[in-house]
This record gives sequence, structure tokens and C-alpha cells, in this order.
Amino acid sequence: MKQNIDWNKLSFHYTETDYVVRASCKDGVWQQPYATTDKTITLHVAATGLQYGQQVFEGLKAFRGADGRVRLFRMRENARRMAHSAEGLLMTPPPEDLFCEAIRLALRKNIDYLPPYETGATLYFRPILVATSHEISVAPGKDCELIVVATPIGAYFPGKFHCTPFIVERHIDRAAPQGTGTWKVGGNYGSSFRATEAAHAQGYDCMFTDAKTHRYIDECSAANFIGIRDLSPTLPSREGESRSQYEYLTPRSTAILPSITNDSLMTLAREMGMKVTRRHIRVEELADMQEAAACGTACVISPIGRVYDPDKDRMYQFGDKPGPILTKLYHALKDIQYGRAEDTHGWCEVVEI
Repeated sequence: MKQNIDWNKLSFHYTETDYVVRASCKDGVWQQPYATTDKTITLHVAATGLQYGQQVFEGLKAFRGADGRVRLFRMRENARRMAHSAEGLLMTPPPEDLFCEAIRLALRKNIDYLPPYETGATLYFRPILVATSHEISVAPGKDCELIVVATPIGAYFPGKFHCTPFIVERHIDRAAPQGTGTWKVGGNYGSSFRATEAAHAQGYDCMFTDAKTHRYIDECSAANFIGIRDLSPTLPSREGESRSQYEYLTPRSTAILPSITNDSLMTLAREMGMKVTRRHIRVEELADMQEAAACGTACVISPIGRVYDPDKDRMYQFGDKPGPILTKLYHALKDIQYGRAEDTHGWCEVVEI
């Protein structure tokens, strides 16, 4: 039962809710999702999810809008990405409609935990898919269980939208170029702990480079990277025309997660007239960027104030305040999520409660 919650003091940490939603798959056949107050999971000691880390997960949010309506943001994209991750680990992916049914059920059963609109807080869903087949030999299990955890989380930037410092990591790899990086596997995040905790101890967050050459930017901890370049100095000047044109840069890599937030922001950037480029980005190119950020479900956009490269003893500065382009993109996406702007892309599903 919901206790008194100070919505304005929530952060990105787990808060207990009433129900989780579960669905099981046995011999390739999925059962219907159901809600339960049992928040524990019983795994056989030989379950491949336990023995070999055969597990994937997702993350998405529900928003209480300015109009009082409840919106789920790009839920079907999360369903498709979970299916892609599951197939990568040779698991039986939950059907898209079943995944969405489970999220809606988790929302309805925990609706009392959906924060008020004015707080900027949201209800976050963590769907987990874990293999339950019994196996000791190194082989994938086909049976699995889908569990949807719901928890209210606060605005990523309590009080204001602010900048974070990052440090370049060249000595610890998050994921191999042809490994599991493009799938949302729990082990990818566990493998980053050593680097991120060391960065935090120095007052930074962690910017990973590619595992093959360590020359290119891969990911910012658990988020995609965005760089903004002002191309106007290189554009021909035409009388009566503005020379201002911006490029939205983000890495192309076989070792990073395809971010749904990044995909959404790229779409909005194109609509704002920006050039959108996905390619390998050398660390040294940070010097050519006017703005930089990490992006993901939790923060939407986390502006980067500075990046320190310890191997080169070089600091890249972007200022103490979020830049105008990233700020515009941040508010544009938030306005769609909260129903303050027209959802022309059909990204939000309005759920009647």
C-alpha cells in the first residue's frame, strides 16, 4: 500500500510499489501476464540466467501530462528492442503485444505511484527477461520469465537542467566491437562498474572509448553521446540568409546500445533544420564541438560541462550551463512526453485509467 511519498524529493532510485507483473514462457509458448504482490523470483540453481547471465532488460516511463492524461512513451520501440536483445542471447522474445499488455497492467496496478504532473517525476518501468531453463553445460536456455518492475522516479535534474563533467576511459572496455554491446544485457552494465566508480571517485562520470583502438567515443557510461557543432563558419555566406547551421553528431559503433531517446532527438533535430550525422567520432573532435551531452531514458539529455582526457592531459570545455541547442531539444522532447506539444510522430500511447 502506498505510503506518503514526497514526490519532489524522489531521485533515480528504487521505491517500493504494490505490484510487479509476470509472464512465463515454457517450450516456446508464452502465458498471459498477471499482477502479483510477490516481488521475489525463485530460480533453479542451474538456471541459465543465473549460471551464464542469460538476461536482458528494458527501461521506459509513464508521464502524467499537463492535460491530466497518462502517456507511455515509445513503448513498442522498447518491446522491439527487448526482442532484439533476447534474440541476441538466444532467448524466446516476448511478443510485442504481450510486452505492451504487461506494461499497461503494471501501470494500472500501480497508478497510485504515478507522480503528479507539476513535480516533473515519472513512473519508471524495468522489464526484465531472465532465462529459467536448467542447464550446466554452456548452452542457452529457451524457457524464461518476463518481470515488469514499476517504481516512481524523480526528475533527473532536481531544480534545474545542469551540466556534468566526464573523464575519458581508455583502459577499461565496456563491450567488445562484435560482442553484446548492441543488446541491453545486464552484464554490459556490470562490466562498466569498475570504470564508472573510479570516475565518480574523481568527481567525473565516465566516457568510454571503442575497445578496438580507444580512439573513438563509444558511450557515456550507460547513455549515448551527442555532440553539437556550429557549421556556420564553413558555410558560404549568402545575402539575406542566415549562416547558422548546426550538426548533431552521435557515434556509429557496433558496441553501443541503439538508444530510443537518441533516435527521438535525431528526429527532432532534423525537424529543426540540423544536419544529423552518425559516424566514428575521435576524442580530439570534442574541441570542434560547441555543446556535448549524454542522452537516455532517465535524463533525456544530460549536458556535459567539460571532458578530461587523462592520457593526453587535455581538458575540453563546454561551459557551466547547458547550451541553447541541447536545451531546445530537451524541452521539445519533454513537451511531447508531457502532452504540452502535439505528438506528430505517434510516440506516446495515451492509457485510459
